[in-house]
Amino acid sequence: MEFRHLVSFITIAEELHFGRAAQRLHLTQPSLSAQLQKLEKSLGVQLVARNSHEVKLTPAGREFESQARIIVAQMDRAAEAAKATAEGRAGTLSVGYNLPASRHVLPEALARMTEQHPDIGVSLFEKRTGPQLAALRDGSLDLALVYGHPSTPDFRYRRLLHRVPLVAVVGRRHRWADRPGVPFAELDGQDCVLFAREQCPAMYDSLFRAAADSRITLAVAQTADDPGATAHMVSVRPLVGFASLPRAISMGMGAPGSNSVAVKLFDPVPTLDLYAVWRADETNPSVSFFLDCIDSPDAARVDIARAVSA
Repeated sequence: MEFRHLVSFITIAEELHFGRAAQRLHLTQPSLSAQLQKLEKSLGVQLVARNSHEVKLTPAGREFESQARIIVAQMDRAAEAAKATAEGRAGTLSVGYNLPASRHVLPEALARMTEQHPDIGVSLFEKRTGPQLAALRDGSLDLALVYGHPSTPDFRYRRLLHRVPLVAVVGRRHRWADRPGVPFAELDGQDCVLFAREQCPAMYDSLFRAAADSRITLAVAQTADDPGATAHMVSVRPLVGFASLPRAISMGMGAPGSNSVAVKLFDPVPTLDLYAVWRADETNPSVSFFLDCIDSPDAARVDIARAVSA
């Protein structure tokens, strides 16, 4: 059974006249009759009864007509959906993000996307930088909003926010807990709790770069995969952990009832930049549309240290 045979049969059913049906389909009457015969043969039933005076559908033909119309309509919808997706008018987009992106990028970008491209479905996934980039590589994410950017030709990127400061995280009984800030050099000799580099390469490198600038060595005594685990560990041991300032604020570090405190680091202040990252060979038009819905780089470069305190 061929799709064109269904279309021809529906036209015959509408016209109940082979001459007019053939004319609509730009076929000769013999070609149209041959298509009907092939369709009936494939089904094993007679669909059309005709004589020299009239053309009419058999009971099987009337039932087949209703089902054939459903199939043709579904094919038309499938073709339109494919065309709309290829042109970027419809489709899906999977976006990974972190906390600063959720606060300072996504709200406006999603609002614009909904207004300008209402038929594109956007799925959101909160992940750390390393898992986002891994998902970007395997295709489960289309766009990543992450700290730093990969130095590989496989990806393209755009800076969105800069100067996201990192802070030290200590327990309530730590000697730094009541201090408003600590020079980075005072981390010399402190046992630290740190995450694996692949979790967030930019944050890891920023800390070790600040250590190198301060001519000290960070002593990593424990590892933790996320800020929540870090907060728990420093609350029971005299360790120093690290978090971005937005994350520390969102977790209420230093608030009444919290067992951990965020302490500012300075001289130098380790900082991060937030980037949008996507595959260099990306073919999904929705990625470009979403990037267009994010403020231009010059307009979007927010000093987040000021933004979070506003």
